[in-house]
Amino acid sequence: MSTTQLAAPAGPAADPTPLDDAAPVPFLDLVAQQLEVDAEVREGLEQVLATAGFIGGPWIDRFERAYADAVGVGHCIGVGSGTDALELALRGVGVSPGGEVILPANTFIATAEAVSRIGAVPVLVDVDPDHLLIDPSAVEAAVTDRTQAIVPVHLFGQAAFVEQLAVVAEREGAVIVEDAAQSQGATRHGRPAGSLGAAAGTSFYPGKNLGAAGDAGAVLTDDADAAAHVRRLGNHGSATKYHHDVIGMNSRLDAVQAVVLSAKLRRLAAWNEARRAAAARYAELLGDVEGVRLPFAAEGNEHVWHLYPVRVADRDAVLDRLRVAGIGAGVHYPVPVHLTGAYADLGHAHGSFPVTETAAGTMISLPMFPHITPDQQERVAEVLRAAVEVPR
Repeated sequence: MSTTQLAAPAGPAADPTPLDDAAPVPFLDLVAQQLEVDAEVREGLEQVLATAGFIGGPWIDRFERAYADAVGVGHCIGVGSGTDALELALRGVGVSPGGEVILPANTFIATAEAVSRIGAVPVLVDVDPDHLLIDPSAVEAAVTDRTQAIVPVHLFGQAAFVEQLAVVAEREGAVIVEDAAQSQGATRHGRPAGSLGAAAGTSFYPGKNLGAAGDAGAVLTDDADAAAHVRRLGNHGSATKYHHDVIGMNSRLDAVQAVVLSAKLRRLAAWNEARRAAAARYAELLGDVEGVRLPFAAEGNEHVWHLYPVRVADRDAVLDRLRVAGIGAGVHYPVPVHLTGAYADLGHAHGSFPVTETAAGTMISLPMFPHITPDQQERVAEVLRAAVEVPR
């Protein structure tokens, strides 16, 4: 693994030229995944359509029980999206308007949105420089007597350092609510992501390791009272039809998504193992490339490689060359949460979270999916090597 220090990006390259006419490599191949489950999904959908059981019913019940068992928690409540899941998880454990919720600046904006939608206050902190996960020392410095929750984001496919955060949370009377949207199947010290806090929200957006055929998500918890509250909140505040105890929302997993998710859940372990093999192959292919900093699993983590983000200097120029050569690379996340217009009122200027900001300017996510082939990865490595070695 190269640990070369990276300079700040120099900006986009001018007029990049193709390297050759070899076959393109997609960033993500959902078609291959769908083909593997197609017969099983079609059979399930025929049953749903034949019974018109679209909302609630046995398909939902079976998936929720199966996913709760897979994560090792007592309760799984299917909801309409990962953003809803995180909001409902926070509300389910008692986060209230005005309370402070600590979360990493290096995350998708949905993590902060879920906090804001409650009327709570997002408190952003920086991440560790090696894995880009929420930095426990930064959390320690950010807690106040108004802190109600800490949200570790299990980013890129590996769990955050939850045991260190739990010490702070317990001392301050706060709770841990996991953002487990990128970590289906990951573990920390043998415990599954999604089972490490008071509750967790996960996303089943199609590109996730466990993806639906549209937006979907779930709340996970061992707390029966929190589970009942989440289920009520997601059903218009109602546990019994037409009896509305609290103001809720409409956020329910539907049977069509449960059919798809059930078929994919049975293959999740094998698909995650294929991702690990692909990550190991990238490490072998790129380990000697000067100027490419490779990701790696933290001690105690079983990584599921939702993404494979490398860090390079002159990121935009390298990205241009990859894309011109037909490599479907991505960027996560080019504008940190604190520098978006939506969160300008938090008052964080450039330089507030230097690790996050440096990562935002240097990360490139390489193609990563269970069905990626060795030939495709060799092609990615070949193009990346040429892109970082080209004279500037």
